[in-house]
Amino acid sequence: MNVKQKNQSWVMVFILILPMLFLSRIGFCEDIQVQMKKMSFSPEIVQSDAGDRIVWERSKGHNVQFIAGPDGFSLPSKSKINKEFDIILDVPGVYYYWCTPHKGSGMIGIIVVGEDISNIDAIANAKAFGKSKSKLAKLLEKL
Repeated sequence: MNVKQKNQSWVMVFILILPMLFLSRIGFCEDIQVQMKKMSFSPEIVQSDAGDRIVWERSKGHNVQFIAGPDGFSLPSKSKINKEFDIILDVPGVYYYWCTPHKGSGMIGIIVVGEDISNIDAIANAKAFGKSKSKLAKLLEKL
C-alpha cells in the first residue's frame, strides 16, 4: 500500500466515524441526582433525555419502586431500603415511582423522558394510596 492509498484509507475511516460521533449520545448522557428528603423526592419531577442516568442518593428509611411507565418499559425490581439506586431510561414517556414505605404519605415522583407525555392518562390512572392520589394529580398538572 502506497502513501496515497494509506491517506485515502484514513479519509474513509474519518468520513465513516465522524457522523457517528456527532449523532450518537455516547459521552453526552447526563447523571441526574434525586434526593430523598423527609417524605419527598427532590426534584419531584425529573426531565431527562433517553439514556440519561438517574441516581437516587442513599437515604435512611427510603427506597424507589417504579409503578408505571410507557409501553415497552419493564418495571425494575424495587430498590433496597437505605441504598443508592440508579437507572437509565431509554424509552420516552412518563414514569411514576414512589418510596414503598411512604407511598401513602405522598412520597412519589415523576420522570419525563424525551419530553414525551403521550402516556400521561395511563399514569393518571395508575394506583396511588393516601396522599399520593392528590399529589399525583398535582404533579401531572404541571406537565
